Amino acid sequence: MPVQSMTGFARSEAAAPAGFAWEIRSVNGKGLDLRFRLPPGFETLEPELRRAAGARLARGNVQAALQLAGGASAGGYVVNEAMLRLVAEAAQRLVAANEATAPRADGLLALRGVIEPADAANGAGSVRGAEEPELRSAVFAGFEEALEGLVAGRTAEGAALAPHLAARLDEIETLVARAEAEPSRRPEAIRQRLAIQVAELLGAEAGLDPARLHAEAALLATRADIREEIDRLRAHVAAARALLDKGGPVGRRLDFLAQEFNREANTICSKSNAAALTEIGLDLKTVIDQFREQVQNVE
Repeated sequence: MPVQSMTGFARSEAAAPAGFAWEIRSVNGKGLDLRFRLPPGFETLEPELRRAAGARLARGNVQAALQLAGGASAGGYVVNEAMLRLVAEAAQRLVAANEATAPRADGLLALRGVIEPADAANGAGSVRGAEEPELRSAVFAGFEEALEGLVAGRTAEGAALAPHLAARLDEIETLVARAEAEPSRRPEAIRQRLAIQVAELLGAEAGLDPARLHAEAALLATRADIREEIDRLRAHVAAARALLDKGGPVGRRLDFLAQEFNREANTICSKSNAAALTEIGLDLKTVIDQFREQVQNVE
């Protein structure tokens, strides 16, 4: 299974049994957040739509909107007289029982279902239209078509993203090799540098105990040893490559590895005893930040 991005867009349309269109948008998210915009009467489809989306998507903020042909701009609005009568009578009973004040006309008209698109009153695509099995089936099939398009788009973007992630891993591996080969890590180099520093501090005529100098250099080399950090970074690189090869919803695990990369790079910088090694550590942090930023797009 290839790596998928969390960003995508898809649209599906149908003309029969009633015109409608689905639009689905997806952006980055920590989990799977599904939000639907459905015309009145189609809300009962939402649980089934959520199950279908949850079976295909693992992460992302997803917005799906169902648009019916001949919407409000085409057919205008009408007052649902039966609904208005019901709410008015209910309001009168509350007023008579001193449980509410007399309602205003604008308040009654603002209630959901009192004013509705003209097509809804004709049963073309709202409450009554939504009860038609043929239309409901077509709407669900249209959603699955749009969902398939969204998955295809996210997969294509993931395929384009994977090589960039692999390239960042190659850079990390190269920098780790440079850190391992850095001459300043060797005890001989540390001893020579320590001898120069002590000589400058005490004066050229001061005698230096070679045994003591060697012991101090060995102690500094032990404190500055980055062998464990190098081994862990290489293990993390191997794990990240395995995840990219595996594909699927691996974004969370890649993000965790990016955090571990950064932790090891910070430790290398803190243990560094030479400007060259510090520079390598800073370069590592830069590449790791680029890797982590790209990982934020992975499902």
